[in-house]
Amino acid sequence: MLIGLCGGICAGKHAIAEYLIQVQGFQLLELASKRHHRIADEPDDDLRLQASQIRKRSDAQSADLVFEDADTLLEFATKRWQERWVTTDIADGNTLDRFLLRPFFLLVSVDAPVSLRWKRFADRCRRRQLDPPDLEKFVIWNDRHLYARDIGRVYLTDRAQVRLFNSSSSLQELHHALQALELADEQRLRPNWDQYFMQLASLAAQRSNCMKRRVGCVLVRERRVISTGYNGTPRHLTNCNEGGCPRCNRGDGGGVGLSTCLCIHAEENALLEAGRERIREGAILYCDTCPCLTCTVKLAQVGISEVVYSQSYNMDRDSAAILEAAGVRLRQFSPPSNGLIYLQDTGEKTIN
Repeated sequence: MLIGLCGGICAGKHAIAEYLIQVQGFQLLELASKRHHRIADEPDDDLRLQASQIRKRSDAQSADLVFEDADTLLEFATKRWQERWVTTDIADGNTLDRFLLRPFFLLVSVDAPVSLRWKRFADRCRRRQLDPPDLEKFVIWNDRHLYARDIGRVYLTDRAQVRLFNSSSSLQELHHALQALELADEQRLRPNWDQYFMQLASLAAQRSNCMKRRVGCVLVRERRVISTGYNGTPRHLTNCNEGGCPRCNRGDGGGVGLSTCLCIHAEENALLEAGRERIREGAILYCDTCPCLTCTVKLAQVGISEVVYSQSYNMDRDSAAILEAAGVRLRQFSPPSNGLIYLQDTGEKTIN
């Protein structure tokens, strides 16, 4: 596994790298061109020069883990993909493209409020007997660091699979949050079957045209997709989001006027697409929302063996009772979030 950390100035990516190294057995991979130029991703040439003159970096790390270019680093990690590696030296989109091709690579971005990052930067400067910049100058540096055309770090952070918001001023709190998060979980690299099919259901929901709620599902047998479905008006009718279903466009509340609704539910579409002869015993329905009562009785009728859902619905109990009576297993599965994850602040020792 190789974790790449990227983010803004003093967001905390080096603190996270240190945690992975000290606690979870990772080893740091570096580029020689960057090894002696770190104070906190300092963007200013004068400050970088001062830092390099007074900073004495430990040489405890083997020179074997310092590489002349990103391709050599990636080749090294590829041959040892079963070990744990971390790097903070991915600096451009072309390099990232090559790293993302590897199934063992996870990109993690780290961010924090700009005022907090300026404070961290200033504290680090003072400890190294450097004159810290004022907030205005730091903001200018930060903007260039993140948003410079073609080379800004935002080109990297926008593609991260996991995004950490690190507003903590406590190393202890940061470590507790990282321990609970478990970045090294290999399911982040390759989703298990439940994750995979639930993500397909969520993707199908993006095609929904229903004005009330987006719902998507996939019908699976022996880990093969039989059909997919999303909710909306039937074929050849005007889409719901274009006025095709008066009931949905009136904004009626849940359970009101259902007999006048023209939208076909995601589960119904999947069943119609598959056909009874293709479903058979052992079929599993993955749906991002628990099926309603109407869909539940149809699922029981066609012989679905299991229903897996992510989000609750206001008929969960009634649907569960019917499925239990029909001998259909029902369980909830919510995929772990790889979006923005907030690391809590407790206000103890400062992170740098």
